[in-house]
Amino acid sequence: MMGKMGSITTLLLLCSALISIAIEAIDVSYDGRAITIDGKRKILFSGSIHYPRSTAEMWPSLIEKSKEGGLDVIETYVFWNVHEPHPGQYDFSGNLDLVRFIKTIQNQGLHAVLRIGPYVCAEWNYGGFPVWLHNIPNIEFRTNNAIFEDEMKKFTTLIVDMMRHEKLFASQGGPIILAQIENEYGNIMGSYGQNGKEYVQWCAQLAQSYQIGVPWIMCQQSDTPDPLINTCNGFYCDQWHPNSNNKPKMWTEDWTGWFMHWGGPTPHRTAEDVAFAVGRFFQYGGTFQNYYMYHGGTNFGRTSGGPYITTSYDYDAPLNEYGDLNQPKWGHLKRLHEVLKSVETTLTMGSSRNIDYGNQMTATIFSYAGQSVCFLGNAHPSMDANINFQNTQYTIPAWSVSILPDCYTEVYNTAKVNAQTSIMTINNENSYALDWQWMPETHLEQMKDGKVLGSVAITAPRLLDQKVANDTSDYLWYITSVDVKQGDPILSHDLKIRVNTKGHVLHVFVNGAHIGSQYATYGKYPFTFEADIKLKLGKNEISLVSGTVGLPNYGAYFDNIHVGVTGVQLVSQNDGSEVTKDISTNVWHYKVGMHGENVKLYSPSRSSEEWFTNGLQAHKIFMWYKTTFRTPVGTDSVVLDLKGLGKGQAWVNGNNIGRYWVSYLAGEDGCSSTCDYRGTYRSNKCTTNCGNPTQRWYHVPDSFLRDGLDNTLVVFEEQGGNPFQVKIATVTIAKACAKAYEGHELELACKENQVISEIRFASFGVPEGECGSFKKGHCESSDTLSIVKRLCLGKQQCSIHVNEKMLGPTGCRVPENRLAIDALCQTTVSNERRKY
Repeated sequence: MMGKMGSITTLLLLCSALISIAIEAIDVSYDGRAITIDGKRKILFSGSIHYPRSTAEMWPSLIEKSKEGGLDVIETYVFWNVHEPHPGQYDFSGNLDLVRFIKTIQNQGLHAVLRIGPYVCAEWNYGGFPVWLHNIPNIEFRTNNAIFEDEMKKFTTLIVDMMRHEKLFASQGGPIILAQIENEYGNIMGSYGQNGKEYVQWCAQLAQSYQIGVPWIMCQQSDTPDPLINTCNGFYCDQWHPNSNNKPKMWTEDWTGWFMHWGGPTPHRTAEDVAFAVGRFFQYGGTFQNYYMYHGGTNFGRTSGGPYITTSYDYDAPLNEYGDLNQPKWGHLKRLHEVLKSVETTLTMGSSRNIDYGNQMTATIFSYAGQSVCFLGNAHPSMDANINFQNTQYTIPAWSVSILPDCYTEVYNTAKVNAQTSIMTINNENSYALDWQWMPETHLEQMKDGKVLGSVAITAPRLLDQKVANDTSDYLWYITSVDVKQGDPILSHDLKIRVNTKGHVLHVFVNGAHIGSQYATYGKYPFTFEADIKLKLGKNEISLVSGTVGLPNYGAYFDNIHVGVTGVQLVSQNDGSEVTKDISTNVWHYKVGMHGENVKLYSPSRSSEEWFTNGLQAHKIFMWYKTTFRTPVGTDSVVLDLKGLGKGQAWVNGNNIGRYWVSYLAGEDGCSSTCDYRGTYRSNKCTTNCGNPTQRWYHVPDSFLRDGLDNTLVVFEEQGGNPFQVKIATVTIAKACAKAYEGHELELACKENQVISEIRFASFGVPEGECGSFKKGHCESSDTLSIVKRLCLGKQQCSIHVNEKMLGPTGCRVPENRLAIDALCQTTVSNERRKY
């Protein structure tokens, strides 16, 4: 017994020691060259992971993979609209648990950057502002307006106090080493004149007043007041400099890809180009760099903004939407981080000098305490450079940076990828036909009987901006009536209704009959709807449903952009002349949302007796569909294949997995199966998926699913699709391939639940072609295939040293041999779902 008590006492003492270490304050400052943490200048690699874009159960895995990829810091925005959905009512539960997210970062031994904003942009609905803010009288956003500043201060103070209470700032022993106030305001500040400048000063004073013991930053703000640090956002920031020599060169958003929008193709940014941008940044004095995004994730619910930003926010990030490694980007950047961190002291403490060779070829030499580190950078978009550097010849590929840790040996070149390429696949081979139930939207059914269902939210003698509904639904009903008497000049055989709208989607009903629907194209949201109608003598009811697809999130005065119906006229032809009756100033009744939303028809706890089971109605607007499905076995990510549906929203076990718009196809032009990484990147440079639905598959996190039980899937089909083709699928790696350079180590891996089942191709020498189409060159090692099979077959991962000692002599007279591999991955049998 005494022995056990002694063990318990020892354990308690050890725990106390650990706690005392955990809460020890960390000194964070800057000195004009780098962020200094406890007296040591640091090169810091960071990645953006926004906690509401993934479920809380995914956070440890995402952060662990980020750390494995070489990150020191996780950066996140704070989203005002989800945390304060109604004035004074706060929500930090579940996936919105900001404290839990920051502590998860801390548990992995990483630092955090807290971008409070509270404006975030982020392709997030309304830029992260709650829409109720817009409806406060006399408020003006992001300018010297006391009402706005008071609301912003209350929320910012709430977040700061929450972090301070939990001791999460580095000065308290926590992981937060930097905090951000405002966001990219400098891009649009000119529109606000002097009030904008005064607002920036106010933001800086507010931030400093909190005295949190860590530096504050402002991004894209060239006039950032001291001592706040201004930072850069963009695809490239190598030529950018802070507004003072006393501030470090920091990059808060290195865009690893680009977002998708409905009606657009899928954008990609190559691993070579991202690495080139990072290499150039550090060549020219950078010390803090953050990937936006490192994990993009999913816009669950109605959180995507834009408008027209898709539910997927994959962003071609190093960790894909499902949390899997996006190879080769993840691996290529991981190696870059390792190399740069190995020379951290010289880069942050040393002096530097540049050599210009002309034709965009430069060399930079960092020197400190007898050590030197060199960068050879070729920014020409097409021409390789052959240079003599310190009596040695080097060939630097176009649009690349070579890093020489000893100023002699090239250990990394941004254009030479030595990481595998993972070919992901959607697997729905084991899917089965779903048994659907259905129900028409009750609002629609009631209209046919001339009734208005439920309570009217607002009545006004004018057409209102859709934001009056505080963004509690995508849909707002505009309802009015028109009395027609005998002899009314509006009566005509040629009568039309004309609706002007700045909403995104419009559905028009006259006397309960659907007259027509129309939606805006991406970027051109105001449109006019016109259709033939017939009116009867007496009372005629007109109902308009205005739909939004995410509210604007960027630009000067984006908060005031009108959304919804702006004008309604009845137009007839009478004796060759047009007769117009403007009903815009009628008394209009407003109802928010669909009845099915309001009564939570998507909840799995609702009775199934109210659903119809026979005679499934397809290809009709405003229909609700319900089914159940079994959770797929194994650990691969689950997705819904919504092929056949049109536009709407979907719920799994009551969780809104986001908007879908499968019927909106990307244009036919502009895509290519190949991409030249060389030259300045732009969002339309390397795109795929032309002519197909912008998004067909929708992520269902494991935390939304029920082990061993049926899952309830409910969809609201707004446009008139057919649910029969909907399938439950999984995402996995089908193939891993690579073309690695001699002198490097190739790590080949399938997912955790897979093994390398087949080596379809392996050649060391001068193999030709690319992934999926490799073929042997004029010479190769004869032993390569058998060696690779011995090292890799049947394993989840393997490492191969790419050299003649490992793979055998090639006899090739070339500067560098290469190893090309094409391998298949096979899922192992598992009946258990992954637990994040």
